[in-house]
Amino acid sequence: MVKELQLRVNLIEEKKTDILKQKASRKLGIAISEITTVKVLRKSIDARKKEIIFNYKVAVYINENLPEKPEYVFEYQDVSNAKEIHIIGFGPAGMYAALRCIELGYKPIVLERGKNVQDRRRDLRAINQEHFVNEDSNYCFGEGGAGTYSDGKLYTRSLKRGDVRRIFENLVYHGATEEILIDAHPHIGTNKLPKIIKNIRENILKYGGEIHFDTRVTDFVIKSSKIQAIRLKNKSNSENEMTVNSVILATGHSARDIYELLDRKNILLKAKSFAMGVRVEHPQEIIDQIQYSCSGQRDELLPPAAYSLVQQVNDRGVYSFCMCPGGFIVPAATANGEIVVNGMSPSRRNNKFANSGIVVEINVDKDLYKYEKYGALKGLQYQKDLEKLAFNAGGKTQAAPAQRLTDFVEGKFSSSLNETSYQPGLTSAPLHSLLPKFIGSRLRKGFDAFGKKMNGYYTEQANIIGVESRTSSPVNIPRKLNLEHPEIQGLFPCGEGGGYAGGIVSAAMDGERCAEAAIANL
Repeated sequence: MVKELQLRVNLIEEKKTDILKQKASRKLGIAISEITTVKVLRKSIDARKKEIIFNYKVAVYINENLPEKPEYVFEYQDVSNAKEIHIIGFGPAGMYAALRCIELGYKPIVLERGKNVQDRRRDLRAINQEHFVNEDSNYCFGEGGAGTYSDGKLYTRSLKRGDVRRIFENLVYHGATEEILIDAHPHIGTNKLPKIIKNIRENILKYGGEIHFDTRVTDFVIKSSKIQAIRLKNKSNSENEMTVNSVILATGHSARDIYELLDRKNILLKAKSFAMGVRVEHPQEIIDQIQYSCSGQRDELLPPAAYSLVQQVNDRGVYSFCMCPGGFIVPAATANGEIVVNGMSPSRRNNKFANSGIVVEINVDKDLYKYEKYGALKGLQYQKDLEKLAFNAGGKTQAAPAQRLTDFVEGKFSSSLNETSYQPGLTSAPLHSLLPKFIGSRLRKGFDAFGKKMNGYYTEQANIIGVESRTSSPVNIPRKLNLEHPEIQGLFPCGEGGGYAGGIVSAAMDGERCAEAAIANL
């Protein structure tokens, strides 16, 4: 017999051997000897009160053996000579689209402007150490997309868009730990993601798919409102043309050249609201002390603490985004002459800093009226301008403009800055006056409110670093109910770049859906 239970365990109990068996036996009113094993199905931590509680959902096996470790099976088949689906971009959406094509018996041909995960590392080193941005290989572009060198967060609110469990099991199949199936807020870690992505690549190739790195799409050939071919340029700048039937456009939210290409060809695009702001960095110890109500170091059983904050300021949301406990701030620019910051964490989240984006909702109609001449690309152009402003304020290198949190809120220049995880370095700059007023004023009020919600959060020991500008796409590529572009037959906008996802999991689910739609089109 197997029974599912919800169990609550406090911090002292968590350190005891067989505590889950003991709790289960008491709750079920049976002898502990009758319980063969207790399998954890779900685990979360509730630190809202002084007594920290571990919440468990478990399966209790009573006089019954635990089944053998499940094997997550995906029925991939040889597609070497099958009909082709072309996929532009090899981030989460593109990867999962390719895998789904193979499951359904179609050959994915993936075109990725960047490099594979191994070669990509050199270009990341060049950004951090030499302040040079390779515009095709950076923290946003390359195998695995922006998610490869990130925290690898896997929680999503997009539960109606697909099978989240299936996405997780596929990651386990390709090398992720089974803990992601249990944790309430699962993550993989930037040190482990590259190996998993390499395994996905090798599996696609094994079953007959193709992946072309260092291959940038430069044009679409469209005749009679149908996509006929795509034009490509490789790293040696030689050009060729590839005939296509169904194309999944999974280029991510930073592929500005794709938006500009579509706009030049008068293909329907729409401006969409997004968010911009800064990244704030605290010593992790401060966040631990706030969240776990401890005066010193957190208990060894507790993970580095995270937080989630939101505040309405002048009818606009100010909120935390992509919070990275025990993480690093990284330079996420995709071109020279701009500063963009983002966050990432290793699997153990054992760095001494915590960082999070703190961003303000931007209404493209109300806030960007001066950019109307850019049409559907007005949000994109606004992003560019703010990133150039940050580049100039930082000293025209990848050093980022920064300010102590308290000085930013109080409107004072910081004569010195705190230590940081951001490798290219920081330059003290008056972000309180440099940021556009409708962003900066809301951030200042938001930080003040956050300090009241989390006692100790508002501190001079924190830096704010600019700018956090790539939270989501400022452009929507429309699609019909069948996921096809309303004007271009055979073109399937997908994932974050189309405006249909907001992270690894939602992008992966959208990739699978678009693969199914593109196949149905054939």
